[in-house]
Amino acid sequence: MNKLEVIFLGTGDALGSGGRFQTCILVKSANGGILIDCGTSALMAMKRFGVEPSQVDIILLSHLHGDHFGGLPFFILDAQFSRRTRPLAVAGPPGLEKRIKEAMEILFPGSAQVPQKFAVEFIELREGSYNYVGWIKVIPFPVVHPSGAPSFALRLEGEGKVIAYSGDTEWVDALEKAAQGADLFISEAYYFDKKIKYHLDYRTLMDKRERLGCRRLILTHMNKDLLDKLNSLDLEWAVDGQVVSL
Repeated sequence: MNKLEVIFLGTGDALGSGGRFQTCILVKSANGGILIDCGTSALMAMKRFGVEPSQVDIILLSHLHGDHFGGLPFFILDAQFSRRTRPLAVAGPPGLEKRIKEAMEILFPGSAQVPQKFAVEFIELREGSYNYVGWIKVIPFPVVHPSGAPSFALRLEGEGKVIAYSGDTEWVDALEKAAQGADLFISEAYYFDKKIKYHLDYRTLMDKRERLGCRRLILTHMNKDLLDKLNSLDLEWAVDGQVVSL
């Protein structure tokens, strides 16, 4: 069994609260690298923390908001300029290929039509099914977070380990299924105890902790309200650049 390393490259919200990078989490194994979400600042975060983009084989997207997929145009452009030849698989909600190419055209007109020296495979994940994306088994669970396409919590199974990720969502029972028995559940926690649509809060996660059934829970995607209260939390929270071994 290979050891997995989880590197929290970006742990901030969409607006960069606390000066943190937007959501981007790297899972490393001997079989290659996987990015879970790729926020607009992802490439900057990778270079800040010494992660070579060419070692990323798979990018998994929970949903199609800019702070979770907006780094793809920059990632692909960087790959072209650095003469990448290694194939790249990008998996996420239905419609991801169209949205990514539209974003590329808005940011860098003509870039979506430039021939690449590396293959990019776009894989649509659908709820109620699972896909093998490279060496990892990916199971998407529907959550509540409008983004112009389905939004998912993701469960990753591989190398004898399970990593679950909430994406962005208010509480839904599907999170229990995604997190059950996971070695690590990475969950957003936008506020401390304020209940708002489409996002989780720390107090709800504390109340549901036993139901989640995961071995370890780490919070991410925190706004200023929660960042100001970190020292009062009874759950772990992530910081940019943090490394967790599984």
